[in-house]
Amino acid sequence: MSVFNFFKKKPSEETETQPVADALNKTREGFLSRIGRALAGKTTVDSDFLDELEEILITADVGVDTTIRIINALQADIAANKYLGKEELFERLTQVVAALMPEPGEEVAEDFELAGRTLPYVILVVGVNGVGKTTTIGKMAWNYAQAGKKVILGAGDTFRAAAVDQLGIWKDRTGAEIVSHGMNADPSSVAFDAVKKGVENGADVVIIDTAGRLHNKVSLMNELAKMKRVVQKFKADAPHEVLLVIDATTGQNAFEQARHFSEATKVNALAVTKLDGTAKGGVVVGVSHQFGIPVKYIGVGEKAEDLRLFNKEEFLQSIFKG
Repeated sequence: MSVFNFFKKKPSEETETQPVADALNKTREGFLSRIGRALAGKTTVDSDFLDELEEILITADVGVDTTIRIINALQADIAANKYLGKEELFERLTQVVAALMPEPGEEVAEDFELAGRTLPYVILVVGVNGVGKTTTIGKMAWNYAQAGKKVILGAGDTFRAAAVDQLGIWKDRTGAEIVSHGMNADPSSVAFDAVKKGVENGADVVIIDTAGRLHNKVSLMNELAKMKRVVQKFKADAPHEVLLVIDATTGQNAFEQARHFSEATKVNALAVTKLDGTAKGGVVVGVSHQFGIPVKYIGVGEKAEDLRLFNKEEFLQSIFKG
């Protein structure tokens, strides 16, 4: 369904918001069914099973480095003669993975309320085209508006007309204000003016879109670093949040995207979209652990309400315990 058809839907036509556990059905069923087959006929976890589990984790896009850490932890349990049956295995997996995923830093707001924050709270949103970056920005604006916050959007992806149009639609839906200089304008000037307007107009949050094409090109990375420097000229502590958006369905490519953007700027929050459409939700764990980026949002559907604040315990319980 196109973004424009999405906005035409009336509230009465929208389905109820689904639980996170339901949205993760594909990941959970694929993961648990494979573990179940690997455990068939066994009463406890052994080294042969761990070999199979290693393959299962890697093919679920958990990533090689993260998988090795998980397997090493389970091997240590076996070496210590700890009994690991099926239930104990899932409990231990939950504990090990939770320990590998970093917690958000103090600079990142934990929710949409912004309690105790210096305002405006400035968010720079990065990611390649096609991952749902601009749509995620719109959903964030909607959630902030629902929390009673005054929102300003910066249309910094000036190379793509559709991005500016999308933000314009979200502006109308959320009541947010938008700063846009049109196609091919200097993205840094958009970012600067958006923050300036946020300060002068007493906004609560400023969300700035950025260009997402050619993530492996030095020129784009330099532009991103420039936007951050320009914003800091007007508000020294901004941006408070540099949010990287990745698409769970892209698998290993998400790791490359995280690597490039982490090299270009200090990413301190992660949003993972389209988790309801893939069996490889392990990318959430792998990217977060490997690059030390705390997960803040997960996307589990098309509606604005389907952009959820990440709850690590709920996520892991949904995958490992159902």
